[in-house]
Amino acid sequence: MQRPLASLNVLDFTTLLPGPFATMLLADLGANVLRIDAPHRPDLIREMPPFDDGVSAWHALLNRNKRSLALDLKRPGAAAVVRRLLQRYDVLVEQFRPGVMARLGLDYAALHEDNPRLIYCSITGYGQTGPYRDRAGHDNNYLALSGIMSHTGRQAGGPPGMGIQVADVGGGSFGAIAGVLAAVIQRYATGDGQAIDVSMFDMAVAWNSLAIGVYLVGGALPDYERDPLNGGDYYDYYRTRDGRYLAVGSLEPKFWQGFCQAIERPDLIALPADPAPAVRQALKAAVAETIAGRDLAEWAARFAPLDVCVEPVLNVAETVAHPQTIARRLVVDVPKPDGTAQRQVGCPLKFSASESEYRHIGTAPGAHTEAVLGELGYAPGEIVRLRDQGVLG
Repeated sequence: MQRPLASLNVLDFTTLLPGPFATMLLADLGANVLRIDAPHRPDLIREMPPFDDGVSAWHALLNRNKRSLALDLKRPGAAAVVRRLLQRYDVLVEQFRPGVMARLGLDYAALHEDNPRLIYCSITGYGQTGPYRDRAGHDNNYLALSGIMSHTGRQAGGPPGMGIQVADVGGGSFGAIAGVLAAVIQRYATGDGQAIDVSMFDMAVAWNSLAIGVYLVGGALPDYERDPLNGGDYYDYYRTRDGRYLAVGSLEPKFWQGFCQAIERPDLIALPADPAPAVRQALKAAVAETIAGRDLAEWAARFAPLDVCVEPVLNVAETVAHPQTIARRLVVDVPKPDGTAQRQVGCPLKFSASESEYRHIGTAPGAHTEAVLGELGYAPGEIVRLRDQGVLG
């Protein structure tokens, strides 16, 4: 079966989470992704537990379906290997700080001369321009500076620690995927590649578009638990008797009416029409008191047959076992080198004429060095010489 991205050949110079997640999805969809691994500076993802037969589960997931070539980019001769690779690989994704690839002789301007069709995607925290271009950052920094965390949280406790890496994955990964595929489409029309500047900060600001838009037009600053969708109304999470939580998203009148009837509080049905803050808070308190009177399992059973936008907050084990997760094939078996398989989260994209492919988990650094260089026409003696020079790992 033809994979959607089978025509793409991608060089992956990324580490940690944002870039590897992006190139993993490209590889799942058929792209030929070659990871360039530093032989003497391992990706820290490889050191993160838990381990399966000595391999980090993070690495096994994020680098599945990718081949690996171990190359010391600081060694003389490494840039020549990359340039030869670019005769075949016409998409490059890198995640170094601005200026690093230029010091290695591998920046877009230099490589574009050899291959005008090259699509060159750079993922950084703050982008290639601006006063923060050289500043280090992590997910919570980008969320903080974007304004998201100024209205995500509780009045009493402020911004929470997020359970997922919103800016890293939502910004870095999907920004890179959208940028690369848009550039591929444009290349079909023009024949030329281009550089793509993906900033996780930029993407976090974009996620905050609605709140920023309200401020730009009306001057109002959002705050914790002040808006209908951030805890300022009954749309929220409610603690059950057994210490679990129920998500109530019954915004539309028909859903709200069905919710109130299900919790046996028809007296609450008309209250959302009253905009007074005191009424809204009283309404929310009444919902919280009612939900606290039963265990989560009781509420889940009661709402399961109803279409009112109310769901239990599941733990990860419950999510994995959920019938919707199973039906959507979101947990898959990915082959390991010993012939067994590791269970991983699968590709979330579904197609009518093709499907994702899971060839193998993330491999050891340089597992495909000889094979890849052989495909490029390197003779065995040349490979030995490069290894003796320390260019290859």
